[in-house]
Amino acid sequence: ARHLAYVIYTSGSTGTPKGVMVEHGSLVNYLHWSDRSHYEEAGNGSPMLLSFSFDAGVTTLFGPFLAGAKLRLANPIALIHALAALEDGQTYDLIKLTPSHLSLLNKRLEAYKGPAPTRALMVGGEALIPADMQFWQEHFPNVRLINHYGPTEATVGCATFAISDAVGGLASIPIGRPIANTRIYLLDAHGAPVPFGAVGELYIGGAGVARGYLNRPELTAERFIASPFVEGDRLYRSGDLARYLPDGNLEFLGRNDEQVKIRGFRIEPGEIAARLCEHELVGEAV
Repeated sequence: ARHLAYVIYTSGSTGTPKGVMVEHGSLVNYLHWSDRSHYEEAGNGSPMLLSFSFDAGVTTLFGPFLAGAKLRLANPIALIHALAALEDGQTYDLIKLTPSHLSLLNKRLEAYKGPAPTRALMVGGEALIPADMQFWQEHFPNVRLINHYGPTEATVGCATFAISDAVGGLASIPIGRPIANTRIYLLDAHGAPVPFGAVGELYIGGAGVARGYLNRPELTAERFIASPFVEGDRLYRSGDLARYLPDGNLEFLGRNDEQVKIRGFRIEPGEIAARLCEHELVGEAV
C-alpha cells in the first residue's frame, strides 16, 4: 500500500513543474469510494474522455475495470469526436468531464432527442458553471449530477456534492463534503480553525494525501505538514479558500495566490514569468 502508484506533474510557481507522488493505498481508497458510489449496478461502464496525464481521468480509467464494466477509449485530442460518440444511444454508468468540456458537450446535445448519455455525470477540475448543470437538469432530469473537488495532492478528489436542487440563478455550486476516510479543515493564517461561515484555507487530511513532491523535499515539507488534530495524520495545504454554508457543505471561493485553472489544468503565472526571465533580453516579467 505504501508503494508508488504514479507520479503526475502539476504547474510550479518557481518555473519547475512539481511531480506529485501518489501511493497505492491512497488510490485504492479513492477508487473504492468511487466504485461504491457509481458502479454498483455496473452496465455500460464509462468512456475515457480525459488525458492519461490528467489525474481526473483515474476515475473512469480504473473504475470500470474494478467493477467488471466496460471502458471505452476515446481520443481526448479530438474531443469533439469523442463527445459525438456519446450520441450512439448508450447510457453509460458514469461520464466525467471538466466544466470546459461540459460546455462543449452541452452544445452537441442541444438538438439531441435520445436517452440520457449516462446515469451519472461527474464534473471537476475547475469551478463549475451553474448554467451548464441547469442544462442537464432540464434535458436529463434523472441523471445524477456530481460536483467533484480535489487537488492532485489529495488523489483525484477529496470532496463531492450531489446536485439535486435547481441551480438556476445560483452564482456557484458547493463542493460538498469529504469522501470516505478524508478529513477537511478550514484554517486561518495561524493554523487555527476559522469560525463557522468564515473564509479559511482548505487543509486536507486522511487516506488520500499524497507522499509528497518527487525530489522536492523543501517544497514537500512546506505543503505537507503533520496534523495537529489527528495523531499520525498528514495535512496538505491546498492554497484554496472556502467556507462552510449553513447546511454544512463547503463553498469554494478561489485561491490565496495567483494560480488559475484552465480546462482543469493548474497554471501558475509565476512559472510563465520565471521562464520568460531566462531569456537574455528579458530583465523582468509579470
